[in-house]
Amino acid sequence: QVELVESGGGSVQAGGSLTLSCAVPSYRSRPNCMGWFRQAPGKEREGVAQIYIGTDRSIGTGSTVYLESVKDRFTISQDSDKTLVYLRMNNLKSEDTGMYYCASGRKFCGLWTFVDYWGQGQQVTVSS
Repeated sequence: QVELVESGGGSVQAGGSLTLSCAVPSYRSRPNCMGWFRQAPGKEREGVAQIYIGTDRSIGTGSTVYLESVKDRFTISQDSDKTLVYLRMNNLKSEDTGMYYCASGRKFCGLWTFVDYWGQGQQVTVSS
């Protein structure tokens, strides 16, 4: 079973920024889609951002999808070596508090059901 390796969680005041990192898994088949989900206490897990890291030119490596409420504040990206995926979170709000999970999958991006593997989770706490 593959578990993704994440880092970067922490506590920050409202308006602050954090960056989460996740290593692209090196199992037999490289994933096409990676992303971040979050889960607040008492709530269901929700998709936050996803990025296409495959090689299909018709889709375009680096294509992204965002949860509407984070679209202008969060940015998902990959490094130039294509070994890490980042989630840069700016202007954080108290409602962004939760456990953030990295996810990867062989399916193409688009729906939030692409996930084959999960990370262990990074706690993000935003105080107002």
